[in-house]
This record gives sequence, structure tokens and C-alpha cells, in this order.
Amino acid sequence: MKFQDKTVVITGAANGIGRGLAEAYAASGARVIVSDVHEEQGKLAANTLKDQGFHAVFIPCDVRKEEEIKRLMNQAAQYGGTIDILINNAGISRWKSPYELTVDEWDDVINTNARSCFLATREAAVHMKKGGNGGAVVNISSTRSIMSEPNSEAYAASKGAIVALSHAMAVSLGPDEIRVNCISPGWIETGDYEELRSEDHKQHPAGRVGIPADIAKACFYFTDPDNDFVTGSHLVVDGGMTRKMIYEP
Repeated sequence: MKFQDKTVVITGAANGIGRGLAEAYAASGARVIVSDVHEEQGKLAANTLKDQGFHAVFIPCDVRKEEEIKRLMNQAAQYGGTIDILINNAGISRWKSPYELTVDEWDDVINTNARSCFLATREAAVHMKKGGNGGAVVNISSTRSIMSEPNSEAYAASKGAIVALSHAMAVSLGPDEIRVNCISPGWIETGDYEELRSEDHKQHPAGRVGIPADIAKACFYFTDPDNDFVTGSHLVVDGGMTRKMIYEP
């Protein structure tokens, strides 16, 4: 129960990786704030945790909006007494040819994925600093920050920005004992794992496609109070997939 009584805010926690993170931290004793723009799914995620005897609450937030982020952090601090850990996980993608991608679509991806990390970290840091015990932030980027497929410009740019933002804020917030790190997940399956093909697993040197628990373990490392020397780091968690050279036959 390493995170007993720690207050953890997780954005984009209604589904996928975010929900897996919420479940993992709750099971480790934390008070979890499940936040998402999708209220019905977010409430279901939080209520499911509470039904299991864990501490959880749902607070809606559209991370594209500064005022909603401020409200989220204020309510989270009221619920938990302070904010100890923030996981910036909310994000969207838009796969569209650069010839067709509009400025509004570009801005929506950048604002949801990258700008929200800055705003949420800034607002959470206010409460972390006030609490006097520092805190830990983990920004969820993507292996798309270091490699790409066609028609992924907005998503790739947003995820690359998150990596750079993470080390910048680690330097700025270090004097307040606030650590900021970044994780770039690879293929993390959040659907029906049993439907994956053997070929899907074989393309990973680790021998399998990832699951949300793999990202939770990385978050645990970065947010463990004992790891106070680890900040400004970028960890790729992809089963070695981005290190495997591929040749056309």
C-alpha cells in the first residue's frame, strides 16, 4: 500500500489506460480523483471503485478549458486535503492528411493533449507547493513522439511537445520538490486482448502486446516518494517495439 492516503488526480480516467491507472492506484490505497469529459463513463469508473471499497470520486473536466482545470484541481484538493500525484493522461487523436487537416482540428488536438498538461501541472503544483510536501507529475506521451505513421502530424506534434514540456517543468518546479516525468506508451491494448494475433505479439521483443498494468507500474516508479532523485525523465514503455529494426522482404 505504497500510496496509502495519497491523493491522485488522473485525467482521461473514464476508459482505457486512464481507467487502468485509476484502478491500480485505488488498489494501492490512494484517494483517486477520476476525471474525464465523458461524465457517464467517468461516474461508472469511480462508482465501480467505490463499490470495491476503494476511495474514489468523479470530477468532470474538459481539459481544453483553463477554468475547468482550475476547478478540477481546487475540488481535488478539497477532497483529498492536498494533491500528491497528478497523471496527465487525457488525449485525443485525429488521423487526417496534412492537406486536409484544418487549423481548428490542429488546435483541438494540441490543446487537448499538450496545453492541458501545462495547465493541469501548473494548477496542481499550486496545491502541491501549498501542502509543503512537494508532489509528483507524470505526463503520458506516446511512442508517436519519436516515430510516426502517415497523417499523424497533430498527434505527433502534441506528444512531442509533452516530452519537452515534461523536462522543462521538472526544472522549473524542482525547487518546490515537485518532480515531473514522462511516459511514452507503445501498443497498449485496452480492448479484447484475446482477439490479438500471434503476429501482433511477435513484433514486440518482449513477446507480447502491452496492457494498462504495464503503464501503471511505470507510473508507480515515477510517483513513489522514495524515488525523489528521478525527475525530468522520459521512459518509453513499448515492449521494445521502437528498437526493433524492420526490413521489407
